[in-house]
Amino acid sequence: MITVKNLYHHFELGKKGNKTTLSVLQDISFQVKEKEIVAIKGRSGSGKSTLLHLISGFIHPVKGEIWIDGTKVTDLNETDFAAFRLQHLGFIFQNFQLIPSMTAYQNVELPLILSGATQEKRKAVVQETLRKVGLENHGEHYPSELSGGQQQRVSIARALVLNPPLILADEPTGSLDSETEENLLELIQQLNEEMGITFLIITHDDQVARIGNRTIEIADGALVEGGVIHEI
Repeated sequence: MITVKNLYHHFELGKKGNKTTLSVLQDISFQVKEKEIVAIKGRSGSGKSTLLHLISGFIHPVKGEIWIDGTKVTDLNETDFAAFRLQHLGFIFQNFQLIPSMTAYQNVELPLILSGATQEKRKAVVQETLRKVGLENHGEHYPSELSGGQQQRVSIARALVLNPPLILADEPTGSLDSETEENLLELIQQLNEEMGITFLIITHDDQVARIGNRTIEIADGALVEGGVIHEI
């Protein structure tokens, strides 16, 4: 599902003539198999979020290759990657990133609108997707009317609505209490088992990492001992 080969990235800081280079990732290589849940675990500043942004195509690596679902995405231009992203990737964010002026239904419907789906299809798919995350009776609520756990379920529904083979999650339980976190992790495992969705989860939390088939640890921009520290 995902292959990362010899990935390097750095940022240039400062103004022209007085620039310094900040190395963020050095020679990262790993694979994620179809239908796996894989956690990338590291402390703040370890490079894990930069790695997720590279895989997502929001930034381009200095060197290396990234393949997703058979496509070498590091060869795609911005327009082609945007189209690829819409059809192949779902995203779950720590702070939910819901549009506050839209209802839960409308937030989930948005990717379908962008994909050109008809209104009839959108209605059926959104209702079914909200049902999958246990929010079939909350479609008309705005984000401010929902709890943190419910908002994250809306975010998960939005990630699911186009039935992507891969979901990328950035600290998906970071804004939740421990009980709500446990419920969300159970939902992720259920979606993985029932729908065969591959999950790549960025986290610093051992509890989140434990739901994965494998955990890849990153520190100071490099994989730790080949990356695999836990395997089921």
